[in-house]
Amino acid sequence: MSSDGLQRCFVLHRRPYSESSLILDVFSEEYGRVTLMSKGARSKRSNLKGALQPFTPLLLKWSGNGSMKTLRQAEPISLGLPLSGINLYSAMYVNELVGRVLMAEVPMPALFHDYLHALTELAQCDNPEPALRRFELAMLSAMGYGVDFMHCAGTGEPVEPNMTYRYREQKGFIASVRKDNLTFYGSELIAISERRFTTKEQLKAAKRFTRIALKPYLGGKPLKSRELFISRARVPYTKNIDQ
Repeated sequence: MSSDGLQRCFVLHRRPYSESSLILDVFSEEYGRVTLMSKGARSKRSNLKGALQPFTPLLLKWSGNGSMKTLRQAEPISLGLPLSGINLYSAMYVNELVGRVLMAEVPMPALFHDYLHALTELAQCDNPEPALRRFELAMLSAMGYGVDFMHCAGTGEPVEPNMTYRYREQKGFIASVRKDNLTFYGSELIAISERRFTTKEQLKAAKRFTRIALKPYLGGKPLKSRELFISRARVPYTKNIDQ
């Protein structure tokens, strides 16, 4: 598979190759996740050196039929999105999620737009949590992870906001009085279904569900973006000898 024209893309991850080249993992609108070799991109003469960065909207063209294509043309559409602090780490998490969960060269144009919307929201918001939860849910939906949040899987009746429901994989949510990590209030399920989170409890419930649902796709390997955020967030403790 190769692109016939310029494709809207974002770089998910890049790593050096040989003395002057880069290997790029990109998310494209029409071709999904694609691995590209950018020859000479690290050389002093390359005009792509600063453009082939994560969070910069790009137009890319490549050729080749193997698992690794060769980048032929690249144009930045605009400057990179202004991300910093916790929102930058959140965007790195989104990139890692796409890179680890999506199969290579499976077109997902709708998810590409969800990805673009998530990055745009992260560049503007104070709290990244709603944007992250909406993207995780969009990704699960795009992969065919179909869950009915609005009906009890046992009876087919609409969920009641004040009742509790326990999640059962491949079945859905079943009314239950048992309280554990798999139990959710109906009001939380309605918020997840509508992608509208107005309380901290709803956000926590959405995060709990997406972690459960994404775990089989991520396996046991820890997320580098999460580890990086935790390590950077730690503040060195200095004992005050006067106290």
